[in-house]
Amino acid sequence: MQLILPSAEYQASYCAYITELGDEERYPFPLDFDHQNFGAMLARIEAFRQGEDLPQGYAASTTYWLIDNDELIGVSNLRHYLTPQIERAGGHIGLGIRPSHRGQGLGTLLLKLTLEQAQQRGIHEVHIHCEKSNPASAAMILANGGKLHSEITDATHESVIQRYRIPLAQSPLSN
Repeated sequence: MQLILPSAEYQASYCAYITELGDEERYPFPLDFDHQNFGAMLARIEAFRQGEDLPQGYAASTTYWLIDNDELIGVSNLRHYLTPQIERAGGHIGLGIRPSHRGQGLGTLLLKLTLEQAQQRGIHEVHIHCEKSNPASAAMILANGGKLHSEITDATHESVIQRYRIPLAQSPLSN
């Protein structure tokens, strides 16, 4: 398994991933980018990485793809910094696993690899959030050293958001 930056080499696998998601919420947010023009989508992902042409309230972010045997099985997005809005609900990292690969611990692995990238960027404490109704996400965060910091109610989605912190200097990554 390898964590890579998005590449045209995996266009067919990416499109199959999107098809597999069906009507499911696409998470992290770059999965919502229009992929009909794949080159333009990759350029938009790169612009976010460079911090160019960001929508109001967004932070520069790097998207990563988890690849296994030439198949895209997971996507993560690492925000380089937090805006007030993202600090409240969103955090540094969003990630998702392809439906056919869930329940195999791959989310835990993808988060671990993304935390390594955060550490390389000089982020010392990662803020990561999940809905309280998603125990699999909470377990993945806890397995990577996350500590529950607080819970808030997201009136927009009528859900409770659990906000965790992962101090990278003390995470399993630094052992």
